[in-house]
Amino acid sequence: MTTGQVAVTGRPSAAGGYPRRWLGAIVMIVGALMDMIDVTIVNVALPTIRRDLHASATQLEWVVSGYMLAFAAALIVAGNLGDLFGRKRVFLIGVAVFGLASLAAGLSGSGAELIAARVVQGTAAAGMAPQVLATFRAVFAGAERGKAFSIYGAMLGFASAVGLLLGGVLTEANLFGWSWRAVFFVNIPVAAAALIAGLRFVPETRDPGARRPDVTGAVLLAASLVAIVYPLLEGRQLGWPAWVWVLLAAGVAGLGGLGLFEARRTGRADGPAPLLKAGLFRVPAFAAGLGVQMAFAAGLQGFFLALALWLQAGEHFSPLKAGLTAVAFSAGSFIGAPVAVPLAQRYGRRVLASGGALMAAGIAGVSLVASHIGVNGSPWPLVPGLVVCGAGLALLIIPLVNVVLAAVPVEAAGGASGLFSTAQQLGGAVGVAVFGTVFFGYLTGHSFEASIVHTAPYAMGAFALCAGLALLLPRTAVSEQALTES
Repeated sequence: MTTGQVAVTGRPSAAGGYPRRWLGAIVMIVGALMDMIDVTIVNVALPTIRRDLHASATQLEWVVSGYMLAFAAALIVAGNLGDLFGRKRVFLIGVAVFGLASLAAGLSGSGAELIAARVVQGTAAAGMAPQVLATFRAVFAGAERGKAFSIYGAMLGFASAVGLLLGGVLTEANLFGWSWRAVFFVNIPVAAAALIAGLRFVPETRDPGARRPDVTGAVLLAASLVAIVYPLLEGRQLGWPAWVWVLLAAGVAGLGGLGLFEARRTGRADGPAPLLKAGLFRVPAFAAGLGVQMAFAAGLQGFFLALALWLQAGEHFSPLKAGLTAVAFSAGSFIGAPVAVPLAQRYGRRVLASGGALMAAGIAGVSLVASHIGVNGSPWPLVPGLVVCGAGLALLIIPLVNVVLAAVPVEAAGGASGLFSTAQQLGGAVGVAVFGTVFFGYLTGHSFEASIVHTAPYAMGAFALCAGLALLLPRTAVSEQALTES
């Protein structure tokens, strides 16, 4: 048995456990960064992709939504596969497939080819993501685990800023004539390095009590998600025929049926691992927290898709200038990040509600100054609103899981985290579909500036909904130590 394949169970390691655990953690974080950066790096390149591939508005939405939809559909099953067959194995397969899908995305000659590659990318990212924290829980204990979780969380915020900058730099630099394709090609050497280092340094861990994945439930989940998002993406282009609404209703009913099916199997020791922790939905605080996560992701992904298109296609900002402008949002989140959890532990849900309100106010600020930008004008009028919105994100999202877990049984914490990640991806996919429909629908007969101003109130409404739902959460947050020990 090599040092990279130490048999570690799901229990925390004792002091003096796997000696290369920090090297393994770094490798897994670097691999996961590809997914984190990919969420924002593509948005900056979308207008250039549209021109080069002659992609339709709907295809642009699919480029973003297809990734998140595949991620949401595969995430929970990927976590089960890691528990059963080994987290290192599933993580490395995800890294390899992500690198190959990135190559395919960069070589795409049409919008349809790019969308297909993005779906594979999203599936591969779902294979990587759950293995990281599950491995941390297995190989770290006590203060070390809290430190590992903190580093991972910090990298999450760092990645969004890097993605915005890197997307602009790579697209505008036009290295080797690659233009937007470089935002995908950049993943290939990262994936190769993570794969080689992962084979050597990442320990193999698994759950001895893991059961086989629920394939039937996974298929129903994927079909239901597609049935919800497909009509929202394609409806405007098709003229909203009646079957679109029937399909949408069927998707919602499919999710409800999956919940009932999972609830009926709760407590059974035989059969496959439950796809959903159905009992969690009976906890009001968890249901409210899930709503916050979905509304937040919908507002964020949807509005920033519209923002990138307005700045580049409407105001003729270069990709780099648009990326630098959006970095103001990340700067706001960095300002709010250090105080978010301490404030939530002291003041509880009021901090999260304030965060949602700040995000809505920031979007309002962006909308109010949109007319003052002008073609290739100064981006500085946008900066205050984006900074306020980013600070609100930190106050709302960083402590969200801590607050929700205050009302969730400790043994259900892992399942709760998985459902939160799924909700975030689904919310983002729905947000891109809905906001894209609003933005592109209004663009017919109106300017880009008018379209972003028309879209902004929908984002404000999503974040106001977050603020309202946050008031249904527990009054206080659990501590970071309790969170990492669960």
